[in-house]
Amino acid sequence: MEKNVAGFNEFGLGSEVMKAVTSMGFEEPTPIQKKTIPVLLTGKDVIGQAQTGTGKTAAFGIPIVEMIDKNAQGVQAIILAPTRELAIQAAEEMNKLGKYKRLHALPVYGGTSIERQIKALKKGVHVVVGTPGRVLDHIERRTLSLKDVRIVVLDEADEMLDMGFVDDITKILKTTPAERQTLLFSATMPEGILNISKRYMRNPEKIRIATDALTAPKISQIFYEVRPSEKIEALARLIDSDDGGIFLVFCHTKKEADEVATNLKFRGYEADAMHGDFSQAQREAVLKKFRDSRIDVLVATDVAARGLDISNISHVVNFSIPQNPESYVHRIGRTGRAGREGVAITFVTPREERQLKLIKAVSKADIKRGKLPSKEQVMEARLESLKDRIQEVVDDKNFDRYLSLAERLIDGTDPREALAALLKFQLGGYESETPSRGREEVSLDDTGAGPGMARLFMTIGRGQDVKAGDIVNAISKKADIPRHDIKNVSIFDTFTFVEVPRDSAERVIEFMHQSIISGRKVAVAPAKPKGDMGRAGR
Repeated sequence: MEKNVAGFNEFGLGSEVMKAVTSMGFEEPTPIQKKTIPVLLTGKDVIGQAQTGTGKTAAFGIPIVEMIDKNAQGVQAIILAPTRELAIQAAEEMNKLGKYKRLHALPVYGGTSIERQIKALKKGVHVVVGTPGRVLDHIERRTLSLKDVRIVVLDEADEMLDMGFVDDITKILKTTPAERQTLLFSATMPEGILNISKRYMRNPEKIRIATDALTAPKISQIFYEVRPSEKIEALARLIDSDDGGIFLVFCHTKKEADEVATNLKFRGYEADAMHGDFSQAQREAVLKKFRDSRIDVLVATDVAARGLDISNISHVVNFSIPQNPESYVHRIGRTGRAGREGVAITFVTPREERQLKLIKAVSKADIKRGKLPSKEQVMEARLESLKDRIQEVVDDKNFDRYLSLAERLIDGTDPREALAALLKFQLGGYESETPSRGREEVSLDDTGAGPGMARLFMTIGRGQDVKAGDIVNAISKKADIPRHDIKNVSIFDTFTFVEVPRDSAERVIEFMHQSIISGRKVAVAPAKPKGDMGRAGR
């Protein structure tokens, strides 16, 4: 009968490890920690089935720190992870757990200076956390020896197999002592994982967190039935109805991820894409912006999101329905981290109902049908969020310098009308549909303009009392382009076309998109070719 563990003090840990656990804010062990820590402390091999975000790093990290001899020489534990992000995060957690025992964990990974890693290894480390390729590189250079290793951890083993690391892992394991403790953690258990366990593990104890625990009780799971052409509009409404949310959006393909991110940018959202075509430097740049909240919507493929561990993601959106139940569980586990509540949203087209039923049946997930918020509900939600932010500033009382500006703003104007105008700038996107919605990405070289020019589409027209001079003046002033270079301004009821020099077009879009012309926020994008007449007469 399994012992019911209430706290970390029941594991019989040393004072140094307990002090670290307490200082890290851990109170009650997670299910994987309750089952795994006691077994690992006995020295047994373990196969743990658990996904990222269930606390498995501490599940193997705490026993490793407890069992390592801080006075012994050589690397005593090696942890293999599929990505540099996971290696860095695991090493950070190991160093926190080993702080009071004075243990040192070093992350090693590709894409950065190997010389710096060699210097650190020469100084001596207790634990190495690395990606298989770079670990093997160090072994072959003889800058890393695993002859004293007592514990080997294969973290996110299924991801490492999917990424083609099986040969590297095999070579690394052969350089470790036969008498070692081996731990394997994986969200799924494909045949390749089972083959590794048979070859390199000794009577491992299998620990599996039940599917209902995997899907996390603090994650609200909702599906919306939408047509493919309605997905972008549905996503925009959901983002707007939860102002301040951090969204991770999953797509099946690289092309789809690019298209979704581009469409969101055209609508004024701080969004970016990430997929397998990205270099390591590009990937890191996008992730840094996401972590720093400089973008609040990240659109990614499953491959690109491997190893992604960001704790404040509030919403996971399956823009494309997952292709299998295990992928669903893995995706939605990106939200609801560290005790927070999260929301998992899945878009389902009429043809995908059978796939949704399969996901529900296998994962035992309680996925409830949702109704998309109306434009009025979105406006109301955004207004409530704005009221809360205004109240925070009012309560802070630190806005004296703006009082005189406010008085100048309402001088000669009804205060309510001035406030209404400001609200129109802030919330006006939901007054009516704009022709920019559902736009496809168009190359600046294919807009139907004359030689050396690019034709741009702007969401403002006669209905907003805009004149050709207003368009020309705004572009000339904001993008620093001579007025005589701006040509062929064609104004329609709700939109406008204008031609600018091709080599200045990107700058015009950058400076004009989401700017204010004649009191209205305007979206700007490359126009479709003149022969391609779509919505709004284009």
